[in-house]
Amino acid sequence: MLYNLAIVVYDLLVHLIAPFSRKPRKMMKGHWVVYELLRQQVEKGEKYIWFHAASLGEFEQGRPLIEQIRAKYPSYKILLTFFSPSGYEVRKHYRGADIVCYLPFDKPRNVKKFLGIVNPCMAFFIKYEFWKNYLDELHKRRIPVYSVSSIFRRDQIFFKWYGGTYRGVLKDFDHLFVQNEASKRYLSKIGINRVTVVGDTRFDRVLQIREEAKDLPLVQKFKGENSFTFVAGSSWGPDEDLFLEYFNNHPEMKLIIAPHVIEENHLVEIISKLKRPYVRYTRADERNVLRADCLIIDCFGLLSSIYRYGEIAYIGGGFGVGIHNTLEAAVYGIPVVFGPKYHKFMEARQLIEAKGAYSIKDYEELNELLERLKTDEAFMQETGANAGYYVTSNSGATDKVMQMINF
Repeated sequence: MLYNLAIVVYDLLVHLIAPFSRKPRKMMKGHWVVYELLRQQVEKGEKYIWFHAASLGEFEQGRPLIEQIRAKYPSYKILLTFFSPSGYEVRKHYRGADIVCYLPFDKPRNVKKFLGIVNPCMAFFIKYEFWKNYLDELHKRRIPVYSVSSIFRRDQIFFKWYGGTYRGVLKDFDHLFVQNEASKRYLSKIGINRVTVVGDTRFDRVLQIREEAKDLPLVQKFKGENSFTFVAGSSWGPDEDLFLEYFNNHPEMKLIIAPHVIEENHLVEIISKLKRPYVRYTRADERNVLRADCLIIDCFGLLSSIYRYGEIAYIGGGFGVGIHNTLEAAVYGIPVVFGPKYHKFMEARQLIEAKGAYSIKDYEELNELLERLKTDEAFMQETGANAGYYVTSNSGATDKVMQMINF
């Protein structure tokens, strides 16, 4: 079968690249020890619920469901698997799961070995995870399996004339909890009807993050009484060219910038474009933050808490492959701004429709928008309120899933 051949080729490529690249090397090390780790940590006689997420973003989507199951049904054990090192390396010590490991490549021998050790009582695959051999074997063993926060588009292989094999994979799911009505319609056309529209669990997650937001005294001191603090999150060079030019020309504005790439050469590049006083977060103290107009976040893990210190949020990536997480900013009820490449992201499109976000394509548009937000208080407040309401009004997907699962 072509699918199995593709998996074998992918496995081979990862092995070939591993000696020369950090991420594949970490993946291979994780794969080498996964079965031994499972044999050591799986407790016989316990019931395991298996969650699989490709990477960190999908994990964050599944996290509200993991934690609600943990709270309501503590007798179950949680197994969490990742495909990508970027997910596993960040969350390998996640306390909400009893076991965290890589998912072995989707080869029939690996699948039987993995399921033979774990023997889960049910499985949840988050968003875009459709591993054929795992799903076929779960179905064969009559282990309930669910797709959560999945979203389907007309251009996906399931809906092509040559996508019969992949359509068959969808029949392995006991139920698919999808994000929107369009997904349900597309699935119905190919005979997949065990489908419920529940929305996206990411809304529940960002509300949870807001409740757990860290107090950051240095950021608060930097902001002070300033009423125009602009937070730029996950920014790239083309984003920075625009808002740094605006910042340099507007002394009434303070800027907090958390770039997507935190590497020394990129930080130096940002600093070279600044014409006003700055301080890096890891070098900040109670005195020098008072002298700075720009705070550069040169470490990970703070951005979701930092957005609450801003009056306006800029989300990076919209001049490249696509924008990053808009919901983490919108949840604080502040206007959201991003570049032109947002159309693949449903929440960005809907935020614009809700008038809680605006897209800009050049400096002139950014300047015009920021001037309006800054001078028209009613417009600023309405835009922020629209952003916040968009998040809260779309929450609740986790509860809907929980109501339909038999534990």
